[in-house]
Amino acid sequence: MAVKKGRDVDAVANATLQAIVLADGSFDQHQNKKFAPITHETPKVLLPLVNFPVVEYTLSWLQSVGVTEVFVFCCDQVKDYLHMSDWLAEPNFKVSIIVSKICVCVGDALRLMYERDVIHGDFILVNGHTVSNMMFDQAIMEHKERRRKDSKAVMTMVVKKSMPCQITKLSRFGNDEMIIAVDSDTKQLLSYEDKVEDLSVVSLDKAMVSDNRRAISLYNDRQDCWIDICSPEVLSIFNENFDYQDMRNDFVKGLLFDDAQGFKFFTYDICSGYAARVDNIRSYDAISKDIIRKWTYPSVPDVLFENSETNLGRERMFRASEVVGQSQIGPLTVIGSGTIIGNKTTISKSVVGGGCTIGSNVTIDGCYIWNNVTIEDGCELKHAIVCDGVILKAGAVLEPGVVLSFKVVIGEKFVVPSYSKVSLLRQPIMQDSDDEELNYTDGSSGIAVNTPTADGANMGSLSEMDACATSEVGSNGVGFIWLPTEAEEWRYSVAPIPADKLVAIMLAADNDPELPTLDDNILPPFNDSDSEVADDDSDSEVADDDSDSEVADDDEIADFEKEVEATFLRAVEEDVEEGNVILEINSLRLAYNMTPLACAGALFYSLMTLAFEMEHNSTSELYKNVTSVMVKWHKLLRTYLKHR
Repeated sequence: MAVKKGRDVDAVANATLQAIVLADGSFDQHQNKKFAPITHETPKVLLPLVNFPVVEYTLSWLQSVGVTEVFVFCCDQVKDYLHMSDWLAEPNFKVSIIVSKICVCVGDALRLMYERDVIHGDFILVNGHTVSNMMFDQAIMEHKERRRKDSKAVMTMVVKKSMPCQITKLSRFGNDEMIIAVDSDTKQLLSYEDKVEDLSVVSLDKAMVSDNRRAISLYNDRQDCWIDICSPEVLSIFNENFDYQDMRNDFVKGLLFDDAQGFKFFTYDICSGYAARVDNIRSYDAISKDIIRKWTYPSVPDVLFENSETNLGRERMFRASEVVGQSQIGPLTVIGSGTIIGNKTTISKSVVGGGCTIGSNVTIDGCYIWNNVTIEDGCELKHAIVCDGVILKAGAVLEPGVVLSFKVVIGEKFVVPSYSKVSLLRQPIMQDSDDEELNYTDGSSGIAVNTPTADGANMGSLSEMDACATSEVGSNGVGFIWLPTEAEEWRYSVAPIPADKLVAIMLAADNDPELPTLDDNILPPFNDSDSEVADDDSDSEVADDDSDSEVADDDEIADFEKEVEATFLRAVEEDVEEGNVILEINSLRLAYNMTPLACAGALFYSLMTLAFEMEHNSTSELYKNVTSVMVKWHKLLRTYLKHR
């Protein structure tokens, strides 16, 4: 399997960098249900991420790393958006749009690219909902060097070290566990298992171990970024295997143990930089906050979109609208242009789009309010997603985890229960994950005909079921409440993971009946060796280290301290309950095999970091900051000092 005949080998090696962007929802078979019912009406790549479509971040990043030509596989809605954008007129960055009704999977798209013969060398394959700021020079160089030595090295997969703590990983991205086996010397991928339920048992092929390898590394702390550097042979392989549909389940897993063909995959670890996919609602929440914190810099709104009128304020607050009266805008908040906010309204840890009207005495916490939304007086919203054109009548309440799809109307003083999803579209009787994003291709508006309206009329004839929709969400409300499609709705939600779920995850991960519950708020008893390690006598510490076969090295200690700091500062910003903070730190302690004293040290440093980052203009003000921080968090710190 090789590149099409007639192509000069040197020309291929020196070709300009190209990319294929998969921006059609029908290709994303693994995560399709995670955004329902929103993606029944609008493609995922057009969903606003901190007030700008996700695909904007993907294209901006590709342009920044030197890609000169991009092929975007998408539906009609995405095509229309790109035609209205500036991307088709960008110099030295050619964007070609491909809309194909016959391509229903990644395999079909790559086979079509092979037939068109437009890929001239190594290319980047990426999803259209990728956010990254990683540089590609080193990854491309390593890939080309391997290709020069071994023509069977057809692909390099970008991975990133994630937090080993299961609670932290789940609370950020909602991802399933993944285990990969990698040759420690060559970085060749030997095994790839996603959606792993039992981490206590890992099966490896005998040939993998006996193939004269010096060492094999097993990782359960790697995040698949779904950014692949591919050789042209990848297209040839797909062309010759028409049963290959999915990139991971069919292509990677299908060839890993195919000794006859001998194709090889390699990994590239991101040492610095950011890369993540918006593949479910929880990751949408996490990536949004990362963007606001500027962890994705320069992929942030005030840099990427210079004409956005979005300005960075204090406490990581972006605001394009003036707020008057006694309203309070808290940290980690973005307010879009043209939005009007009433008196005595509080907005914190939220993103509000443009053209919204928000009344007085409204409370919005941890929410994503898209464009042209109307929220009347006295409403309360916590950890919810509210799509374009939604109307919340006076006194309406959205409990944590609620998703309101486009143009829904919630009746006066109606309480939408936790994790409810409301849409103008009726829920399909048979859920087919592969067809979730096909509905919006029927019309430019994305709203199906015969949808109910607030005055009881509709575009066609109003059926009895449509009429019932007006009463499902309160008086004069409009929308259908969808039944849950996931057994664990809390897993893929912008709402914080419930405390009982955190405890259950922690107990299952460690299988230790002495782990703390929220009622305890203390650490389990430790053995004598823990107390000895905590002792001030250095000789005692050395003796303990010599007798311990699992002593953490300097890198592990540094990683642990960074994760404790990130966990604590995030908890402060998001107002996480102290009991949940203890659970997360305990889980980190177990993951890294650390002592209570190590936790206390990392926490103390985090407390001082928090005090220093608070506004101060003199030493005395800094002292006041330290005092206030210690007064508020001394009980948390004391939890890890009581065993000294």
